[in-house]
Amino acid sequence: MKAVVFAYHDVGVHCLKVLLARGVDVALVVTHEDNPAENIFFASVAGLCAEHGIACIAPERADTPELLAQVAAIATDFIFSFYYRNMLPLALLALARRGAYNMHGSLLPKYRGRVPINWAVLHGETETGATLHEMALKPDAGAIIGQTAVPILPDDTAYEVFAKVTVAAEQTLWNALPAMLDGSMVRLPNDLAKGSYYGRRTPQDGLIDWRQPAQDLHNLVRAVAPPYPGAFEQLGDDKITVLKTRMPAAATDAALHARYGAQARILDDGKLYVRCGDGLYLQILGIRVNDNDAPLNHYLKYFAA
Repeated sequence: MKAVVFAYHDVGVHCLKVLLARGVDVALVVTHEDNPAENIFFASVAGLCAEHGIACIAPERADTPELLAQVAAIATDFIFSFYYRNMLPLALLALARRGAYNMHGSLLPKYRGRVPINWAVLHGETETGATLHEMALKPDAGAIIGQTAVPILPDDTAYEVFAKVTVAAEQTLWNALPAMLDGSMVRLPNDLAKGSYYGRRTPQDGLIDWRQPAQDLHNLVRAVAPPYPGAFEQLGDDKITVLKTRMPAAATDAALHARYGAQARILDDGKLYVRCGDGLYLQILGIRVNDNDAPLNHYLKYFAA
């Protein structure tokens, strides 16, 4: 079987390796040029293609007549999209004789759209996963071919969850491919009424408002922690990025209230806590001042009398 693959990021690398391991003839890979302004912390699809001698291109758009003609000339059986960032036009999808399929980083129909892992962590979900589905006119709306779930632990960052979802994507594709190749694949409904669509996030969405509940702020820090832009506040001329937090145990929180009353910011036995909008404390485990890591007690200087 022959495939044209649109791929980027770690999921693109892992899923491309699965296709090769299953004996799929990858005739062409379409990827993105790395953006020098972006933090490139993930593996290179183009690099993997170079290792395996696979034709690889990186056009700016996926809807050009030139690309359509190039894919049409291949007479491909499948088109796959693995974390490719552009929507593929219907005219392109129609060129795949046995269908076009996308790997999405959530348990569809939940968290359709952009950055689904970050949104899931932000909303305090305890589970997410990877879903292989047919591509359709609307994003993440086609029939489901396979899913694999992973847990989101209380202190997991989006980066840590992404690593789990990458493995889940690999497992999902590995398990689904035999039936896809022999024609026995089963399509499952993707009931959009049971899920929601989420859009792109920007660095400014990481702005901290300490009037919010402690759990919501903990989720925000986890959702945008490095290598993402981070949760931050502006104090004078300095940008303070909160790198990591933890929700204290109830007994610890009660002891802090007993010792310090309603004090907003506390350094207790070398541990830094901030009182949040719901009256609960959030422990801060790491900060960055502008572009430099800083000791926790440095944070308190902004609030000295």
